[in-house]
Amino acid sequence: MTLTRIYSFIALAVLGLVGLEACAGKQAPHELHLFIWANYIDPEVYRLFEQEFGVKVIEENVDSNETLILKLQAGVTGYDIITPSDYAVEALIRQGLLAELDLSKIPNFQNISQRFRGLYYDPQNRYSIPYLWGTTGIGYNAQKLESPPTSWADLFEPSRLERYKHRVSMLDDPREALGAALKYLGYSVNSTDPQQIEAAKNLLLAQKPYLARYDSETYDDFLLSGDLVMAHGWSGEFAKARLENPAIRYVIPQEGGVIWTDNLAIPKSSQKIELAHTFIDFLLRPQINARIVNFLRYPSANDAAKPYILPEILHDPSIYPPDEIPERLEWIRDVGAAVQLYERAWEEIKSR
Repeated sequence: MTLTRIYSFIALAVLGLVGLEACAGKQAPHELHLFIWANYIDPEVYRLFEQEFGVKVIEENVDSNETLILKLQAGVTGYDIITPSDYAVEALIRQGLLAELDLSKIPNFQNISQRFRGLYYDPQNRYSIPYLWGTTGIGYNAQKLESPPTSWADLFEPSRLERYKHRVSMLDDPREALGAALKYLGYSVNSTDPQQIEAAKNLLLAQKPYLARYDSETYDDFLLSGDLVMAHGWSGEFAKARLENPAIRYVIPQEGGVIWTDNLAIPKSSQKIELAHTFIDFLLRPQINARIVNFLRYPSANDAAKPYILPEILHDPSIYPPDEIPERLEWIRDVGAAVQLYERAWEEIKSR
């Protein structure tokens, strides 16, 4: 079964999206519809755009790259801007679901760092522009742990988890969770070897009795409340939590972790291609982009924004990691038909 057929089957049978494209596709002429991560753009940025261009921005939130892919694969329309991560861009391009960008209408593309241009998933930036980036690792409350975590073993070994039982969480994301397990076992996060993925699944099953939850949206809040002492998650969420509690820390385990970009892209089904280009260019303005970084605490791919980013963000190694750290990091890639192995493993993990 191909990846395309897998996504179609899941979208129709599991998500129940059949017929939704008709209602999702209706838009007012002066609205721009975004399908993006929650809390991913400072609301003040929307106000400034609406004030300058007379267009109302409507935001709907996506909970995972898989949901985004499934919806577009199922034919749901009505979205003008999306923020897929790297491997999701790769999958969406291959399936013909993204509009080709006209970079002449996005002059602020020149602000994007050379480091983030032409990445593996879109070598000519024909379909996507890097927006923000970050890493995946372990966040923790330094006041609640006997010693800070340094290895994925701190999240996976029962002897280390026992004292924190039901106060630890993992991302509710199959590629991230299985990827962390694969990394700990010494494998690639993009393994297509059935035995390696099986071993990662078994590691997560052994870990599950010690977890409080799988959570991709509120783990930072539970870390702040004290319900969690350690969480698998994304770097920026822990940086934001640290504003409220300086004891919240973040570490990339010694075995390595994941590096990712979230990108600005336009679904091919959008009826507002021109306006979507205008919005992307607006987000790439240096001061606008810096406002978003200062709000989110995620690093930007926009070099021109750096003079306007708060110094405490620019010089925070947990946000902008030292140059040697990326050598330990891996991009999550589209694994093609092997996605079946991940989906089956994840289904078993979540159902037991």
